[in-house]
Amino acid sequence: MARRLWDKGEALHPEILEYTVGNDYVLDLDLVEEDVWGSLAHSQMLAEVGVIGDQDRAAIHAGLCEVLAEHRRGDFAISPEEEDVHTAVEGRLTAKVGPAGGKLHTGRSRNDQVLVDVRLFVKRRLLEAITAGAELARALLAVARTYADAPLPGYTHMRQAMPSSVGLWAAGHAEGIEEDLLALEQAYQAADRCPLGSAAGFGVPLPLDRRRTAALLGFGALQVNPQAVQTSRGKIEAQALFAATLLAHDLASLAWDLQLMSSPEYGFVRLPGRVATGSSIMPQKRNPDVCELTRANAGVLQSYLDRVLLVAGRLPSSYHRDYQLTKEPVLRGLHLVRHMTRAMELTVTDLQVDTDRAASAVAEEAYAAHRAFALAGAGVPFRDAYRQVGEALAKGERLRPTPEEERALPKVEGGLGDLRLDEAQARVDTLAARADERSTRLTACFEALESGARREGTA
Repeated sequence: MARRLWDKGEALHPEILEYTVGNDYVLDLDLVEEDVWGSLAHSQMLAEVGVIGDQDRAAIHAGLCEVLAEHRRGDFAISPEEEDVHTAVEGRLTAKVGPAGGKLHTGRSRNDQVLVDVRLFVKRRLLEAITAGAELARALLAVARTYADAPLPGYTHMRQAMPSSVGLWAAGHAEGIEEDLLALEQAYQAADRCPLGSAAGFGVPLPLDRRRTAALLGFGALQVNPQAVQTSRGKIEAQALFAATLLAHDLASLAWDLQLMSSPEYGFVRLPGRVATGSSIMPQKRNPDVCELTRANAGVLQSYLDRVLLVAGRLPSSYHRDYQLTKEPVLRGLHLVRHMTRAMELTVTDLQVDTDRAASAVAEEAYAAHRAFALAGAGVPFRDAYRQVGEALAKGERLRPTPEEERALPKVEGGLGDLRLDEAQARVDTLAARADERSTRLTACFEALESGARREGTA
């Protein structure tokens, strides 16, 4: 067992150990790669500025790569006594390379270690969420293209409002997700500042080249002030979870629509068989569990955001152990939003639409606003037109326009008959391409660290 990094020889009561460690030793298995990459960059920088020798740096590099290989084989574990990934990695390293391993921690604290680990994790998971969201938006746009003009009732307050189309409905959800991807991008940019070298919040009296470490790890910028670095803990996590929650809310809205529209009472769509579950007692059931769980998980994800805000939002400056409790929400939350998004993509892809049933469901009264606008276009004050149409409805008069009249209606940008799907597709593709480019650059930085190449670059 590796000795805890802070251990000065005093025995800690087992119950206090259990209480203070919590489940960090389990959670931190998600951060092994990030911790090793941070250590590789830190040791390379220490060698370049002359704080450690090249021979020690080579031993540290070889040992860390062995630890990384063990993790990727599934042979790396963290014990409760080790507390966290930092102790576990350094302990394995020292066991492999001897005294050189004890030099790795020079110039840094567990405080900036966990910060850089979480930043790297957040950046990678945000890019995955953007990619997954873009795929879902593309699947929705494919539905919109296939059923661009297929009539569909439009609802407000769960009551028919105006005629819509399957294309308008699907493209609307795609654009909402596109806006969420922009929020995820902003969260990425907030996380794209390297905290290493800030140590416990006051820096260290060593000639560290913090910008070099940032470049090696693919960060776009440096978090400069050491105290501000520590106080920022929780903010980056909250920004990432806020953006993820926005996406989750739109996923829940989409899931709600699909659950209603696929019910026998509506029957507008049929969920793909690969996502519909069954009943253990009723043979006929095709349950929309994927929609219901997505709807519920949106609330779970928001609870992770609430937890970070409640823990981190009332503290004085500098580091406090409270921040430990912001780690689990962001690790779990960013995993969850990616799985939610993928589940909805699988649901939307190959979605079957019953165009006849959807068209026949558009009620006569849904054309009331169309009649009022037609009268207004002919010069009748809109408030008078509104009342006239209300009276016509009460008399049971026909409001539905003829096909010729409907085709003659003006087209509104983004609305029926002018969905601008090519523009929407281009915007989504641009977002996906930026995420892919950033991911490629990050991967190149990590591969260079593992190979030992002295590579410059940011992502």
